[in-house]
Amino acid sequence: MGTRIKKAMSRAKLAAIGGAFGGAVGGLVSREAASTGAGIGALVGATVGEKRVDLGDVAEKVTNRSGE
Repeated sequence: MGTRIKKAMSRAKLAAIGGAFGGAVGGLVSREAASTGAGIGALVGATVGEKRVDLGDVAEKVTNRSGE
């Protein structure tokens, strides 16, 4: 259960950062670009957040296996 919460929090945090960054960059162009940039940034951030936690879980499993 802890890994599910950890994964969800990582996705949410990076989605928020990606959305803010994408919105800021898009806002330099126009209002519509800000909206689109925020959406795309949030999607990319959530994807990175999910992959990042998965790689951490894999590294943890390898570390536990070598310690036995």
